[in-house]
Amino acid sequence: MDTTRYDVVIVGGGAAGLSAATTLSRALRSVLIIDSGTPRNAPAAGVHGFLSRDGVNPRELLSIGRSEVLSYRATVIEGEAVSARRTPDGFEVILGDGRRFCGRRLLVTTGLTDELPPVDGLREQWGKGVVHCPYCHGWEIRGQRIGVLGTGPLSVHQALLFRQWSPEITLFLNDAVEPTDEEWDKLAARSVTVIDGAVASVDAADRVLTGVTLRLGSSFDVQALAVGTRMEARSALLESLGLSSQLHPSGAGRYIETDAMGATAVRGVYAAGNVSNLMAQVITAAAEGVMAGAGINADLIEEETGWAVEGRFGPFSAASEAAVAELVLGHRRHGVAL
Repeated sequence: MDTTRYDVVIVGGGAAGLSAATTLSRALRSVLIIDSGTPRNAPAAGVHGFLSRDGVNPRELLSIGRSEVLSYRATVIEGEAVSARRTPDGFEVILGDGRRFCGRRLLVTTGLTDELPPVDGLREQWGKGVVHCPYCHGWEIRGQRIGVLGTGPLSVHQALLFRQWSPEITLFLNDAVEPTDEEWDKLAARSVTVIDGAVASVDAADRVLTGVTLRLGSSFDVQALAVGTRMEARSALLESLGLSSQLHPSGAGRYIETDAMGATAVRGVYAAGNVSNLMAQVITAAAEGVMAGAGINADLIEEETGWAVEGRFGPFSAASEAAVAELVLGHRRHGVAL
């Protein structure tokens, strides 16, 4: 077991976790990031809507972010956190290989899982010919023949949304969508073609999407396919601490509820990014990480101020003072401005 007592343990090394780590490390906090190396957007070719980094490969963005975090003396390790428990001094995080790490505060930025409908060939095209968000992928498929695979009530909205990027939109009801009279009027008004019947497969040639085929045999030529996934927060670690995921008001999936600074209902436990905001794009997740980092630092300051008022040292105070001194010396050695 690592005997280091970190100010903050962050589980998840994506945009939210790395942004929080940068904020906390710049506040001279000792930070450990535990990352499983399975980002949600790994299949995508590029990140979009991220000012100054538009189009960057997702893994390149994380590599840049990790380098910045390491320059501020944070610690990053690879591993899968499987559970956590409260201790007298904070929290202990247990990894699948048995390693254990302790921190005064815990931040979970584990993201979400996209659950795809069981259609042959769909997963193979996920992040390529099959997309979900027009703000992430709309520009790249603008003007193309775009299909929308029906998965539920939000699919009509998705079809109308993608209509902004192309005049050729086909909504496949897929035995999962029953538009209301008002929705039928909207689809007709926007010239959205509607196809009844279940979809059997997503078709491709040389790994390039070519269309979809219905169970009854009819095939339709589309160049891109949009699908609304079922988004499920990766919340197992939080659930091990007594938290429960909530159904999102839109019905799109389940998430962990937090306040504006990322605090959960369990004192000392925070969450940021897609695990608590299903709709967050990368830049949004990064911003939420910054807010959570600031919230955690303020929380720690309040605790430490209470110790000072009482004229006593808290369980981590001596270690924290030593850590700050080491961080300051380390920053100066590496030429990092304080």
